Amino acid sequence: MVGFLLRRLPFWVREPLLIIVGSVFGVRLMYLAVREHNWAGAGIGAVFLAVAAMSGYSVNRALRARRTARPEASGGGAAVDGSAEVTTAVDPAVHAGAVPPRRPEPEEKEHHAWRQAFAAVGLFGVLAAVLWWAPDMTSDNNTRQPASCSDGKREELPKAYKAEPRPVTGEELCEALNRSDLAELLGTPGETATTASGSNNTALLTGGKVAEPEAEVAFDTYTVNVAATYNKLSTEQYVKLMKYGNERDVRTLTVLGRPAVFSSDHTMKFEISLGGDGGSGGPVEEGPLARTLSVALEREDRGGYYDITVWSSTGALPDDSALLDIAEKVLPAIHGRAA
Repeated sequence: MVGFLLRRLPFWVREPLLIIVGSVFGVRLMYLAVREHNWAGAGIGAVFLAVAAMSGYSVNRALRARRTARPEASGGGAAVDGSAEVTTAVDPAVHAGAVPPRRPEPEEKEHHAWRQAFAAVGLFGVLAAVLWWAPDMTSDNNTRQPASCSDGKREELPKAYKAEPRPVTGEELCEALNRSDLAELLGTPGETATTASGSNNTALLTGGKVAEPEAEVAFDTYTVNVAATYNKLSTEQYVKLMKYGNERDVRTLTVLGRPAVFSSDHTMKFEISLGGDGGSGGPVEEGPLARTLSVALEREDRGGYYDITVWSSTGALPDDSALLDIAEKVLPAIHGRAA
């Protein structure tokens, strides 16, 4: 169908069209092939460029033939005029008006080749520009949007979150953590958050009287969790308790003028069976290693802390400097006692 339509077009429309389309598609496909290492696309682009080159050669030959034909046509016209003059001089009847003189046949009008060519270039130049930018616009529209903390649902906060001073909520933690530069802080620029959530939990064995909010943002490589613990345990006391636990690589430091401590521990891995054996869950297994930076809620360290924890499914961890950068960006943005 396309070949039939192309054959129906005049030469001075069809060939410039093939040059424009072949060049634009060829260059675009070659560019994408080099960028994405797609050699099949490079071959297709080479075919388009070859079609454009052959059409350019045909147009060049036609222009040369037209230039060569013009002088010959001018010489032939002069010879005809001379012959007419001789006939008029010899034939007295024609001179006397007995036979009406023959009018010279009108010359065939020359096609406006350049106008057709420029019209084709202008028309399909716009089409070529649209085709050139279309892949970029399509890729932008298909780009995965970053996850949002809010799902539009407002749940009533537990009574523990109405105490004074008011604890931070899970949504506030999530908004502070889900930064546009969080992936860059983790050392994985270009990644987009796949999930982001916050929860308004309460501490165990407190009867729902002590808030324990947390937020989590997940990427393809790492997952980051921020949790707030409200108790009367200072950082120094917390470090002493680590000696009796499974924490490793413990290192104390100061962050934002507050006592802080690094520690590492394994996450827990749960397996839930949904088969026909009653849906019993499997044993709890040791998950990948996680790195945590715990920072006191206040400079005075009167109790309580924020935990910033990072882990990955492969067990790979970023440098401690990444957690420091996250703490220095996220904690000042948290409402409440961290301000």
